[in-house]
Amino acid sequence: MIKEKINSKNETVLIPADEAFEMTVKEMEEAIAKAPRVVRQYTTHLLSSRGKNIRAGALITCSQNEEGFVHPNTVKIAAAIEVLHLATLVHDDVIDDADLRRGEMTLQKKYGKKTAVICGDYLLCTALVLAASISEKEKYLNLTLPDYAGKICMGELEQHINNFNLNLTIYQYLKIISGKTAALFEASFYAGAVLAGYDKKECNRYKQLGFYVGMIFQLTDDLMDFESTKEISLKPVQSDYEQGVITLPLIHTLKSAVDFKQKAEKKDITRQEINTAVKHSGGLFFTKQIVDKYYKKAVKTMDELSLDSVKKAKLTEVLNKASRLN
Repeated sequence: MIKEKINSKNETVLIPADEAFEMTVKEMEEAIAKAPRVVRQYTTHLLSSRGKNIRAGALITCSQNEEGFVHPNTVKIAAAIEVLHLATLVHDDVIDDADLRRGEMTLQKKYGKKTAVICGDYLLCTALVLAASISEKEKYLNLTLPDYAGKICMGELEQHINNFNLNLTIYQYLKIISGKTAALFEASFYAGAVLAGYDKKECNRYKQLGFYVGMIFQLTDDLMDFESTKEISLKPVQSDYEQGVITLPLIHTLKSAVDFKQKAEKKDITRQEINTAVKHSGGLFFTKQIVDKYYKKAVKTMDELSLDSVKKAKLTEVLNKASRLN
């Protein structure tokens, strides 16, 4: 049973943050399960592979007050964020021709690419409907919201354009992932702060924290492609380069190992040669250094926020999940 707390200012019934997370997962699942019959068999397949809903958890944590309660709109927005994320994953799997996601067969593998693309589009529409279903929408009309969906699309497009670009710079790559991955984390933290009613300066701090967490998440994912296994990550590994994606460990290697780059330009390298070159050039160590820099920036930003001990602990947990420290 949901505990209730009345916000005396507007008589809104607030929800305990822990229960809000459970409600968010239910809201997301119901939105997917309620799809029209023609797409339901496809979208319900996605429910068999559940993620950790880290973005929803971050949004809810950012929106909770000192007593651990959140505005009910938090549930709708958190669910919308996760459905939007799911839509991007469905499209990613089509682009990457991926067979496995979260330990389950991907939608495109099971039903075909065309069906997956259309279902991904449907999920995007579902996310927009969820976001539009919040109460008291007039409270948010004066907000200037960044175009996060556009940032995600631009990041994916920039990545596609730069497939097999062996001259991709560190700056260019960080810009790409700031869109394709970090933007949705940034949106989650920012939305949580807005729902909590913080002022513009504080909301921007939360937004910056979300950016750092998102960058850490992607760079750690890059490392996992070299260091993890399919059984642990529940998705294909050792596959970024094969899909044309040049990630930070390889960018560093191409920059520092001239002979290796010359061979790569002739398209005459094996996966084992890539792994060996990245290891010997310090590509993994270099990437971990960048992750550490973002981690320290995230900790510094948290120190600048007005956080009680419980909320700070929860945000630290989100940060550690992004960097796979727990």
